[in-house]
Amino acid sequence: MTDVLTDAAGGGAAAPPPAVSAREITKRFGATTALSGVSVAVRPGETHALVGRNGAGKSTLVSVLTGLARADEGTVSFGGEPAPAPSDRDGWRRRVACVYQRSTIIPTLSVAENLFLNRQTARGPIRWGGLRRRAAALLEEYGVAVDPAAQAGDLNVEQRQLVEIARALSLGTRFIILDEPTARLDATAIERLFVRMRSLSASGVTMLFISHHLREVYEVCDTVTVLRDARWVLTEPVSSVGHSALVSAMTGEAVGLTSVAPRTVPASAPSVLALSALTLAGAYTGIDLSVRAGEIVGVTGSGSSGKVSLAETVGGLRRADSGTVSVGSSVVGSGVPAALAAGIGLVPEDRHREGLVPLLSVAENATLPIASRLGPAGVVVPRRRTAVATEMVARYDIRTESPAAPVSSLSGGNAQKVVLARALSTDPSVLVLINPTAGVDVRSKESLLGAVRSAADQGTGVLMVSDELDDLRHCDRVIVMFHGRITAELPRGWDDGDVVAAVEGVSSDDGRSASGKDGAAPADEATSSTGGGGAAGGDQRSSVGGDVSPPGGAGGSGSGGVAARGDGGSSAGGGASPTGGAVGSGSGGVVPRGDRGSSAGEGVSSEGAES
Repeated sequence: MTDVLTDAAGGGAAAPPPAVSAREITKRFGATTALSGVSVAVRPGETHALVGRNGAGKSTLVSVLTGLARADEGTVSFGGEPAPAPSDRDGWRRRVACVYQRSTIIPTLSVAENLFLNRQTARGPIRWGGLRRRAAALLEEYGVAVDPAAQAGDLNVEQRQLVEIARALSLGTRFIILDEPTARLDATAIERLFVRMRSLSASGVTMLFISHHLREVYEVCDTVTVLRDARWVLTEPVSSVGHSALVSAMTGEAVGLTSVAPRTVPASAPSVLALSALTLAGAYTGIDLSVRAGEIVGVTGSGSSGKVSLAETVGGLRRADSGTVSVGSSVVGSGVPAALAAGIGLVPEDRHREGLVPLLSVAENATLPIASRLGPAGVVVPRRRTAVATEMVARYDIRTESPAAPVSSLSGGNAQKVVLARALSTDPSVLVLINPTAGVDVRSKESLLGAVRSAADQGTGVLMVSDELDDLRHCDRVIVMFHGRITAELPRGWDDGDVVAAVEGVSSDDGRSASGKDGAAPADEATSSTGGGGAAGGDQRSSVGGDVSPPGGAGGSGSGGVAARGDGGSSAGGGASPTGGAVGSGSGGVVPRGDRGSSAGEGVSSEGAES
């Protein structure tokens, strides 16, 4: 392990010390060992990738490197100097900053207030004009086109990330940790982020880049470190590690998500879901679509395609202006309860806001829609709930210490498995999934997609909205949407280039528009366009946002649009609302949009420490 640190520092007496070095870090939480003898060193100005499956220990290592958790064994140093004392928060902030997947920006404050939080003035009253001028100068210095007087809650995901980076640099920080920074960005925003990262690296800023998308590692990182099961596995230059070797290091075995076993759907299979002339202003127009029993239908498109809004309408989160959604021969009413009653299960796009109630246990979250079956007269018998949840934990490979553990303690992949388990708990006729593998590791993707295929094999009709080519490969056919309309339908056996071309609205043969139709981009989804830039090493980054892939690679980057939440929405499962209002239960754990009540699953939830 010492050799790794020596190599990372460049070797030799003249080499500068690492910008950050963690040596033999061990961290335990009770009987669980979250890190065991992990060492990593990052050279000044380097962009260093940290990868591993959910639960590998990445989040715990980040907590140690930012001073939020104290290692039981081992040391951390910055530029050759020991890390500050745990109580010296200002000392830690001057040395390291982390831009988390879930923003730490305070939405009710202005951009200027967020940039200079707790340091608005050296003494005396705050001079607001001066504060805004300082903020404007800082934003201009780092090329962030944001009004310093704007309310931070009105910023999009990309802008919030850039404000957090500018805030860190203004403190003198030269080491920044980026935790899944592209998970909620479209292709164009990802490319802009990478351009800024390269610029910062050239100016001497050191970055630790955490991502589940290996294509991004090859595109923007110099060195990669792999953790597995709380232990260090390898640290190598990115250029010397092939994609298969990297995946094998992460999982301990070969994993090939691009190899999908063929499946067939009988021609006689009845239709379980039918959309007829479905229209929602600003999102999609005149959608006609059917899904047969046992069929997996993929829907993809750019951020402005309306695909997410369409899936949310089917799942009850949105109400169409016109047209119908039918399950079997019955027209489905609006709202989540009506969708559940009709036999529709939903895995929403944002598991934190719409999929989970963080203060409840794994068992309580997983069994929300079937609570009435777990005891007489609607009273849940704990023993029955535990038995059902235990079976779910085993079936869906949910890694948790027990069904009674808080769902907020789970890693991202395992939390998503809980959301999927709940969606399937009612044995639905139709399963709707929105970007089901976003932000989860390779092995969790395999587990989630395997569960989806198993449900389809048992007769459930599946509508899966995704930007990931690896997800879409499991589909029997893929529908492409462009500016709110269906513009292409691709049968099994499609070529990656055909999908990417259709998503971007051009023909893969001659570059002409594949749509030929006008349509306003929905106001609630971020517009996507070709991102540019290729990955190395034949990496199979599996998204369709528009980057050009290398030989053997597939797709581009782009996570689709983030649907804007309305003025709350009624709750789905209980818990405290962010506005302080009480929320109800019984809607299956998903939060519909609209202007009724407040939302559940919002607030203090996090992925939890990985162990």
